[in-house]
Amino acid sequence: MPLILPVKGILPTMGLNCFIAPNATIVGDVIIGDDCSIWFNAVIRGDVNSIRIGNKVNVQDGAVIHCTYEKTKAIIGNNVSIGHNSIVHGCVICDNVLIGMGAIVMDNVQVGSNSIVAAGAVVLENTVIEPGSIYAGVPAKKVKDISQELINGEINRIANNYLMYSEWFATPSTKEG
Repeated sequence: MPLILPVKGILPTMGLNCFIAPNATIVGDVIIGDDCSIWFNAVIRGDVNSIRIGNKVNVQDGAVIHCTYEKTKAIIGNNVSIGHNSIVHGCVICDNVLIGMGAIVMDNVQVGSNSIVAAGAVVLENTVIEPGSIYAGVPAKKVKDISQELINGEINRIANNYLMYSEWFATPSTKEG
């Protein structure tokens, strides 16, 4: 069973048709939308501030979503993929975004819609990633504008695949929300 705990009397809530892996951890002020998947060893800690996750979001194996006490919240839009072992900390990620494997996105970052943060990138505090761009490197910098082909071929493909993968694990209790 996943570890889902209240913090200061606030229990996480999940939408409909979500898959939560048996060893995922979700605590505190966390609201997760519909059609989401939280994978093995992922940690979503809404203990020091709130975390809001939209619809059709996948938080892949080993990823961590957290915030800074009394300073930053984490807000994640719709159709977002957060890659294996990524850290998303106190930032805003808009709709249709791919956060690559092992990427780190720090406090007060704004990731615009239809963007990709490349695997292994470190997005420094207060960075604004303009919509429709790819950021890579340490520290992350814009490397190019994103094409419609990458939006469909990577961002949407990965989000759709993870929705399909989560259905492989579905039981009547996980389908009800």
